[in-house]
Amino acid sequence: MDTHALQALTRGGFSIGLELPLDNDWSPAREQARREAGTPFGVPDLAQHAELAQLADQLGFRALWARDVPVYDPRFGDAGQVFEVFSYLGYLAGITRRILLGTAAVVLPLREPVLTLKAAASVDHLSGGRLLLGVASGDRPVEYPLFGRDFEGRGEAFRAQVQLLRDGGLGPRQDGLAVLPALARPLPLLVAGLAQQSPAWVGEQMDGWLAYPGTPAEHQQRVALWRSVAGDDKPYISFIHLDLAEAADEPLQRHRFGARVGRLGLIEELQALRAAGVQHIGLHLRRNRRPLAETLQELAAEVLPHFHAQAEAVAA
Repeated sequence: MDTHALQALTRGGFSIGLELPLDNDWSPAREQARREAGTPFGVPDLAQHAELAQLADQLGFRALWARDVPVYDPRFGDAGQVFEVFSYLGYLAGITRRILLGTAAVVLPLREPVLTLKAAASVDHLSGGRLLLGVASGDRPVEYPLFGRDFEGRGEAFRAQVQLLRDGGLGPRQDGLAVLPALARPLPLLVAGLAQQSPAWVGEQMDGWLAYPGTPAEHQQRVALWRSVAGDDKPYISFIHLDLAEAADEPLQRHRFGARVGRLGLIEELQALRAAGVQHIGLHLRRNRRPLAETLQELAAEVLPHFHAQAEAVAA
């Protein structure tokens, strides 16, 4: 992909992607089956993860977003997409062609900084420049002792690692040491939340904001804050936990982080989010009750054209 990943994400002004894992393990039927089998909550099956990722790429979804969950904590109850985030995105880079690959988000203070840069640069190179590097400070205190890191000092560690990523890892050295593969351009850095920083700092230092799910009115307020500290050129991104109803006209019923709704109501919700200033939405389908391949096909045929048609015309 020749186009810079951030430009590709926001081409046409608004785009729609998917949050991994591509599984509906939080649906009522799957939850009942899990209870009967006695398996832990929040660990997706992933039997069709590769096929669904390829389908999402073929259907024209703009991005796949992977979370960084180093250790499964049954008290928290969410293993994310299970696989280590950079390893998984490297695999997805090899089986997809166009779809952007984002992290939402890598917990920088838990990781060795130079190896983080090398892993991210590797995925970006192998994918043809499709990586969107979302970063965070982390919010699970239980993880920090396992890595020998200080939870209270994660904000300072985050700032230091952002600087290292900006500098290219080792900086100029007389001994010739360098981190390879070399980046053709700086990696786009997107921050999840505020990462223990001030709004002014993230607005100045980061290239985009990964905001928590919310209503259009909530996003309108957050977008105003982001624009006040970041200007008009840096994208504002968020997510929806979607349960797409079979009936196209089923009205929107909000739940935590999202809604159950038919495609007509989803189109209205996405239009309202676009009007509020949101520039990309990642759809999280773990609550979805219908088969995911069927859901992706309907979204691609009936929803994406309302938002991606202009972008595809620009690309053509």
